[in-house]
Amino acid sequence: MDRMKVWPHAILIIVACAVIGGAAALFWTKYERSAQASALPNAARIERVDGQVGLNRSLDNQANSQWIQATPNTPISVGDRIYTRDNSRSEVAFTGRDFATIDADTSLDILDLSNQRTQLALRNGSALFDVGSLASGELFEVATPCGAVDLQQPGLYQVGIDNNGNASATALSGRAQLVGNGGSSTVEKGETLTLPCSGGSAAALSRVDANQAGAVVDNYYRYRYPRRYDGRYRSYYTYLDDPNYYDPSRNYSSYNYVSDYVPGIDDLDDYGDWQNVSNYGYCWHPRVDASWAPYQSGYWQMDYPYGLTWVSNEPWGYAPYHYGRWTYSADNWFWVPEPVRTYPTYSPALVAFIPLGESSAAWVALGPGDPYAPRYYDPNWQPVYLTQTNVIQERIVNLDVPGAVTVVPAQDFTRVIDRSVITRVDPQTITRVQPVLDPLTVDPLRRAAFETRAAQRRLDVPPVIARQINTPVVTTSAPSARPFRRDLAEAMRVQQIGEKRNNTLQVRDNRAPVANQPSGQPAQLAAEQAREKQIADLSRQAARGDRAARQQMQTLQRQQAEQQRADRFAAQQAQGERVRQQMQTQNAQRQ
Repeated sequence: MDRMKVWPHAILIIVACAVIGGAAALFWTKYERSAQASALPNAARIERVDGQVGLNRSLDNQANSQWIQATPNTPISVGDRIYTRDNSRSEVAFTGRDFATIDADTSLDILDLSNQRTQLALRNGSALFDVGSLASGELFEVATPCGAVDLQQPGLYQVGIDNNGNASATALSGRAQLVGNGGSSTVEKGETLTLPCSGGSAAALSRVDANQAGAVVDNYYRYRYPRRYDGRYRSYYTYLDDPNYYDPSRNYSSYNYVSDYVPGIDDLDDYGDWQNVSNYGYCWHPRVDASWAPYQSGYWQMDYPYGLTWVSNEPWGYAPYHYGRWTYSADNWFWVPEPVRTYPTYSPALVAFIPLGESSAAWVALGPGDPYAPRYYDPNWQPVYLTQTNVIQERIVNLDVPGAVTVVPAQDFTRVIDRSVITRVDPQTITRVQPVLDPLTVDPLRRAAFETRAAQRRLDVPPVIARQINTPVVTTSAPSARPFRRDLAEAMRVQQIGEKRNNTLQVRDNRAPVANQPSGQPAQLAAEQAREKQIADLSRQAARGDRAARQQMQTLQRQQAEQQRADRFAAQQAQGERVRQQMQTQNAQRQ
């Protein structure tokens, strides 16, 4: 009888434990999912490609030995490697404020990319880093075989490996710290610190030559802002007086509507307009014809660990395809960005796929309110979902918009998508099929996704260069372990500096004293400044109808253009000589 009375209490205790356990499991699952979501890295954008530039997805076990030809708007993230061949260069945007220009014969790897950390590895060659925003506590680090270069302030920096294998860091503006196994030292603006990889010789600190620094800064801004740059930074002293004149957040209205963490914002001003759309606030409308629709000009590629990724052929086609949503209003397409004060989440493609069997592939842009299933894939390409969003959807907002659904024959899915390969199907066929958010869950789409690899153009990387690219690099802290690759530091050949980083680096000071005034400024730079001022004065007179002033201004502009061509030719010759010396050194090493 007493035993019978115990059972109700025991049952209550068991039920209570089950409820608590279930709640704890649910809480832990949600916590684990959010933790995994925050652990996923962001993505950078390849903005420009000049010449032969290779891309390697080194963490993808099925493709880590393949180098493919990079194209503009390609997203890159942790584990990806870029290599520029002779007479080539590329530009990368890590955010809307931070950029890198990669010189010829250079390799640059992505080690970490998040809202607090940008870690890169430069194993050979040189690159210019333009850091426009660097808050307290954020890390922007360039690892080299000799030491780590920590950029401590917004500024313009040049980091390179010379022919002797020494690492150098130049602060054209800002301040950096170079940390090696022997200790650390600071580089102020206008200074260069060279650090040998061998511990036998001391580091050397020197001042930059104003003429050479002006040429470097001028060349960078001419390459970065070809539509807006007016040549004012040919004088290094002019640059130092106002280094933020071309800060994109000051010159492009799109930064008022999009978080500056998003790469490619500055392109939106040049190719579209912002309008206030009901219910959504300010949205961006591309300047396109009436029959245009999103995700219809570009190609698909597999990107580990994100999966099937859209690469647009449109010059502005990065931010609107990896962030935000698309809506159709008043017979026009509008891109609806995320709130400007939020940290944006990168997506490989914000679309829903429509299974149409073996013969066709179809997709449509997600609209505001449509769910998305954030995920990554394990080494066997099995999905790991970070939310409980249903992969199969009943309805997608933009399915009813005329022309919004892109349908291509299955055999054309692996090629460049444009209007010549897009077909139309009966709208009733679309309504009878349920869209899916993960294309790799549908067998025909999964097969087509992996077939995109065979269509990618390969880039041949010589074995000697491949060995140089795999040189170990030094960082102040190990890159964050990712859920899709726990051995990231080992896989990327990263070595962390120990306690010696707190020591003072032995430095040989080669800085020459400088006068208070830049009296040593080269005569040609002073003449160029005077000519630019004269052109500006004549432009104001010409605007008031002074024809003589207009003719004189045009003459000066022709002279300026001829001088700039001559300077670029001289810079190309110098670059060619540097490459020739590198090739001679490499040939000697091989012999």
